[in-house]
Amino acid sequence: MNSSIDNTSTTINAREIPSDERLQLLPRHFGRHMLTVEYAVYAFMRKLTNQYTGGYWHYFELSNGGFYMAPAHDTPFTIWVEGNGFEGTLSADAAGVTACLFALSHLSFQIEHESIAEHYHQLRDFALDHADASAILAAID
Repeated sequence: MNSSIDNTSTTINAREIPSDERLQLLPRHFGRHMLTVEYAVYAFMRKLTNQYTGGYWHYFELSNGGFYMAPAHDTPFTIWVEGNGFEGTLSADAAGVTACLFALSHLSFQIEHESIAEHYHQLRDFALDHADASAILAAID
């Protein structure tokens, strides 16, 4: 019997959330932990770069059910990760993905809510095909 292996990969797409949908997004993904997740992302961004001083963030939903947010910033960020010595320049989008991965990983050990770890894996899967994948993965390693 011949068996074939399907090597087709499914691209994970990101859809930016329009302003009229933003208020429903975090509760839909994280329920009562929505503000904890959002605050953790901001906190990790402050920890990763001294160039971040607050501001508006874009929210994205992923076609695999995931979520991330990225600062609305025109210039790249210099990211430094104390724990592994990574230093590099990432686009605002890649820096947001990185901050979200750190926040979701951290929270997955703090909050007993299965969607936190699931969201981490969904976002990591998206990051594997990101234009800055190698830098994102080096930063979170």
